[in-house]
Amino acid sequence: PCCATSTASCWRDCRRGGLPGGAAIIAAMSFFAILFALLIEQARPLARSNPIHAGLRAWALSVCRSFDAGQSRHGWVAWSLAVLVPPAFVLAVHWALLHWLGWPLALLWSVAVLYLTLGFRQFSHHFTAIRDALEDGDAAEARALLARWKQVDASELPRSEIVRHVIEYSVIAAHRHVFGVLAWYSVFAALGLGPTGAVLYRLAEFVARYWGRGSRVVTAHPPSESLQRAAEQAWMVIDWLPARLTAMSFAVVGSFEEAIDGWRFHAQRFPNDNDGVVLAATAGAINVRLGGEALRSRAGAELAADFEAGADMADSSSTPGREPEVGHLRSVVGLVWRSVVVWMLLLALLTLARLL
Repeated sequence: PCCATSTASCWRDCRRGGLPGGAAIIAAMSFFAILFALLIEQARPLARSNPIHAGLRAWALSVCRSFDAGQSRHGWVAWSLAVLVPPAFVLAVHWALLHWLGWPLALLWSVAVLYLTLGFRQFSHHFTAIRDALEDGDAAEARALLARWKQVDASELPRSEIVRHVIEYSVIAAHRHVFGVLAWYSVFAALGLGPTGAVLYRLAEFVARYWGRGSRVVTAHPPSESLQRAAEQAWMVIDWLPARLTAMSFAVVGSFEEAIDGWRFHAQRFPNDNDGVVLAATAGAINVRLGGEALRSRAGAELAADFEAGADMADSSSTPGREPEVGHLRSVVGLVWRSVVVWMLLLALLTLARLL
């Protein structure tokens, strides 16, 4: 069909729906871009130190230095520039490739962008190393790996608490690196905006963490309270829908009734509302107790003192469920991968519907 050509006028007609197959091609591009990005990322994970991520850190720091003057409006201006300019560039390249060079190059561009923003291997090595240490009975090594991963004092944590924190950190990381990116990418791609949503979501998460309270990254020019507040509020809004979609997918592939019950009645026990929805659903889906005092809110020595004094681990700030065990780590892996399969199956069915 004409949509397979690379002429600008033809692609404009396709995107308007004026020619048969235009919307179907774009839908198929979205599905295969996700599939190829996940496969490439599993075969060759993105290096921790790479020029793209280093450039984004430099960009965020430069915006903070130049536009953060301490007032509320300056905070929102700085956030808008840091988070919205890179997606605008990604969208411009996507449209240029789509209109002038054809859909194959636009597909490659989407795969490249998703490779940088989507994937398990950007964090899963921490999870795997800690799980292996626990399975080998080396709790001291597991504590050291957990402390190195999240920059916390875990030297005195009991074994069950190590497992609990690994589950919580890993599930949130999976949500932010995979399911949240999938959600916003799918929404924006359906609107003809290509991989813009994936970049927007990851940048919003990055600046909220990079400029957040207690961040140890920014030292040369610390962000003002206004900028921190703007980044936090924007991130809460952007992550609202993906968090609930992630929780729903965990409920579908796990214990549905318990996951929904945890979502409804126990999500408020976590400091962050969106993270609370994901963690409460996870706790119900695999029947594990999560929550309680987080490492980020108290020093490891204080936690250890409570444990030695016989503090009630099933306190009111924890979700119902079984004591965290090493076997729950494998349950988490199964839960996450089954959710990925459900997402991909749903996207495949939607793509097939558009093709038909």
